[in-house]
Amino acid sequence: MKILWLTWKDRKNPAAGGAEVVNEELAKRLARDDHEIIFITAQFPDAQSEEECDGFRIIRAGNRFSVYWHAYRFYKKNLHEWPDLVIDEMNTIPFFAKWYVKQKNIMFVHQLCREIWFYQMPFPFSLVGYLLEPMYLRLLNDREVITISESTKKDLMCFGFHPEKIHLISEGIELVPIKSLESQKFDAPTILALGSVRPMKRTEHMVKAFEILKRSLPETKLIIAGSIEGAYGAKVLKHTRRSPYAKDIACLGPVSPDKKIELMQKSHAIAVASVKEGWGLIVTEANSQGTPAVVYNVDGLRDSVKNGETGIVCAANTPENMAEHIANLLEDKKAYERLRKSGWEWSKEITFEKSYTQFLEILNHV
Repeated sequence: MKILWLTWKDRKNPAAGGAEVVNEELAKRLARDDHEIIFITAQFPDAQSEEECDGFRIIRAGNRFSVYWHAYRFYKKNLHEWPDLVIDEMNTIPFFAKWYVKQKNIMFVHQLCREIWFYQMPFPFSLVGYLLEPMYLRLLNDREVITISESTKKDLMCFGFHPEKIHLISEGIELVPIKSLESQKFDAPTILALGSVRPMKRTEHMVKAFEILKRSLPETKLIIAGSIEGAYGAKVLKHTRRSPYAKDIACLGPVSPDKKIELMQKSHAIAVASVKEGWGLIVTEANSQGTPAVVYNVDGLRDSVKNGETGIVCAANTPENMAEHIANLLEDKKAYERLRKSGWEWSKEITFEKSYTQFLEILNHV
């Protein structure tokens, strides 16, 4: 099968996240099984305009906003006869491939933006994005769609997508689950906030939750690991430096894959306060390394956490409630070990081989 995959960023893009891990792990397996894949993505500083990666080809053109036009032009000029199937991956904005490709096409949607517009874009662009998203979704709701969570499926159905045309695949993780739960934790109770420090991740909520937690568990420490972006990142850093508990907060910035694994293994819990996620990949990754999660009750995170079984979903999306749940989890050793074990066992079922098998079956069906 020849597959043209339209997505605005590839895994090497500095803005890449969990979605790019998923699509390139799937593409790698497609290439392994002798399918031909071409990605069209946006350029970024120092990126090659074209390269081979894990058996598939990446073509980069335009920027975050113009890549949609460049994808259209490249298809019309060079690829209009080539693919058997076109995948239109919607990561904020779709490529509207259905209006110009003549081949079968399917959408791949990790999550809808909705309220994220108000966290990641300045006014009035945030309002424009929020109002336009339902409009273009309704123009595309006759499409077949692949997604990775029940939350996103329900979101899509709200905009008229047909349930029978929405296909769910399993999420997958790259990390190999630890062999046993006897791995060494940090001496002091440690909370991990992992991921880019940007508005929609609400990192500052986790800092505030930590400060509240310190009142009942004074030995607790917080580690913030991930790229620190823009004015919001600067605001979080300023908050941590002025915190009365600054000496117990470590802001590490971006970390290597090995360091990420070490932090996941040694921390006692991972906290996630995102506005919205497609799944919440870091939750499952942390589970695989023996660490349970306390998360906000939002799309994606309520999919990646089985509340009270593999982790805790907050009753209210506030730093106060997050702090309360973390304290309860750390103080109840029996419950902690039960959640830790259940999350670890569940993570073993969430593999890219399983995801790929389901993905390929859907592509063949389409």
